[in-house]
Amino acid sequence: MIAPAFLQGDKNADQKLSAEEFQALGEAWFTAWDKQKSNRLTEAQLAEGFASTFQLGMPFGPGPGGPGGPPPTGAGGPGGPGGRGPGRSMLGPEGGRNGASAMSGITFEYVHADLNVNGTPLTNVAVRYKGNSTFMQSRGSLKRSLKLDLNKYTKGQKLAGVTTLNLHSNVTDAAWMNEPLSYRIFRDGKVPAPRTSWARVYLTIPGKYTKEYLGLYSLVEDVDKDFAGEQYQTKAGAIFKPSTPSLFTYVGDDWAKYNQTYDPKTDLTTKQKQRVIDFAKLVTSGSDADFATQLPQYLDIDEVARYLALNVWLANMDSILNMGQNFYVYLHPETNQFQILPWDLDLSFGGMGGGTELSIEHPFAPNNRFLDRLFKTEPFHKTYLAHMAEYNSTILKPERLAAMVDQTAKVIRPAIGQESAGKLENFDKMVAGQPLAPQNAPGGFGGGRGPGRGSPIKTFLSPRNQSVEAQLAGTSQGQQGSGFGGGRGGR
Repeated sequence: MIAPAFLQGDKNADQKLSAEEFQALGEAWFTAWDKQKSNRLTEAQLAEGFASTFQLGMPFGPGPGGPGGPPPTGAGGPGGPGGRGPGRSMLGPEGGRNGASAMSGITFEYVHADLNVNGTPLTNVAVRYKGNSTFMQSRGSLKRSLKLDLNKYTKGQKLAGVTTLNLHSNVTDAAWMNEPLSYRIFRDGKVPAPRTSWARVYLTIPGKYTKEYLGLYSLVEDVDKDFAGEQYQTKAGAIFKPSTPSLFTYVGDDWAKYNQTYDPKTDLTTKQKQRVIDFAKLVTSGSDADFATQLPQYLDIDEVARYLALNVWLANMDSILNMGQNFYVYLHPETNQFQILPWDLDLSFGGMGGGTELSIEHPFAPNNRFLDRLFKTEPFHKTYLAHMAEYNSTILKPERLAAMVDQTAKVIRPAIGQESAGKLENFDKMVAGQPLAPQNAPGGFGGGRGPGRGSPIKTFLSPRNQSVEAQLAGTSQGQQGSGFGGGRGGR
C-alpha cells in the first residue's frame, strides 16, 4: 500500500530510495500538501496529505468511521471498522499516541540517558521524541522536541518537584516566544496552565557527538499528576488529552468506544468513565432546557469561560476551536466538574488562521455541537464575554504584551545567536515586528533546513485588541471560525 507512493521518488528505477531521492520526494510532498503556500504544514494538512498520497482513507469525514469504514449513521454512531470516536479526529492505534505522525505509523520509543541540569546530575532518565507536525518539520535536524521522564526508570527521581519535562524545539516559531508567552497569559488570566522556561540543550552520544549544541528550547511543565497536585492540591482528579473536534459526543455506554479519543493520562475509576459518558449524552441529546439546567453540574463554567476567552483572543485555532486537539480536560475529584486546560500553543497569536478579526461570538469551526450549545447557554455566554472584556482591557493590552516580547528577547537572544547567524537575524526581525520573507524551500519535512517562520506577535496585538473591543461594543461581528484560516492577517 505504501511502497508505490515512495517509489514515485525512485528516479533511477533501482527499486530503492537514496537519501537524495527521499529528500526530493519529501520536498515534493511538502509543496503539494502546502496548499496555502505558507511554508509549513499543519497537522490537518499532514493527515490529509498522507491519506491522499497513501490512499489510507480520510479521517476528516463528517463522522467517526475508521479507515475503510462507512460513515456513521444517527447521532454519533461508532462508524465502520477502525472507527473509535466522533468527528475528524486524528487517532493513533489503540493505546498509542494520537496525531498526524501516529496516524502515519511513527512511534516514539524511550531510550536511556543521563541528564545534567545546571550541574545537577540525573541518571537513567527516559527520553523520547515528541510532537506531530513539529516532529515532521524537524525530522531532518538534530534539534527535535523531546519528552524527558525522570521517574520511568529511576523511581522517585524528580527535579524541582516534577517527574516529566517537555523540551519544545520551536520549529514553527522563529521568535521562540509564542508558547511561553501564551502560557503566561493563561496563568495571568487565572487558568491552570503549565509553567515554562527556556533551556540551552547539548547532546552527547559517545563516538558521535560531544556536547553538541542543539539550540534553545522552551521548557514546558507536563500536565500530569504533579501538575494537578500543584494546581489543585490533589492528585485524585482525572486527566484526559482528547483528540476530536466533536468533544463530548455520545457513542454508547461502552468506555472502549471513548478511550482512544479521550486518551486518559491517569488511571480512571468507573465513576470517572461514567461521568464522561453521562455528559456526552447530555451534550448530544439533552433538550435545551435540560442542557442549561444540568450544565453547571458537569462543567466549571467560570474556568472554561476563562480558558475560551483567552484561547479565542489568541486566535489559537490549532486547539478545541478547530482541530480538536492540543488541550487537556481535567475532572475535579471534589466538584465532579470538567475543566479545559491549554496545551501546545506554538500556533497561538493567529498562527494557524482565524487572524485578528476572529469572531468572539462564533470562533469555532462548524459542526461543533459542544461549543455551539455552550455559547448559546446564557450563564456561560455572559461569563465568557465578561472575562473577554476584562482581559482585553487589562492583561491583553497591546503595550503590555509588546513589552513582554521585548523583555523576553533580551533574555533569550544570546542563546539564539549560538544556533546560527541566520536564526538570530530572523529573530531580531520578528521581535521588531517585521515579517519574514517567504522561504524558498520548505523547512524541515525532508531536510530540516530551518525553523518555521510564523508572523511577528507585535503585528497581531493592536489589531486584535481593537477588533475584540469593536465586537464587544457591537460595531463589528468579526469573522466566524472555519475549518482552516489564513494566518494572522485574518484572510
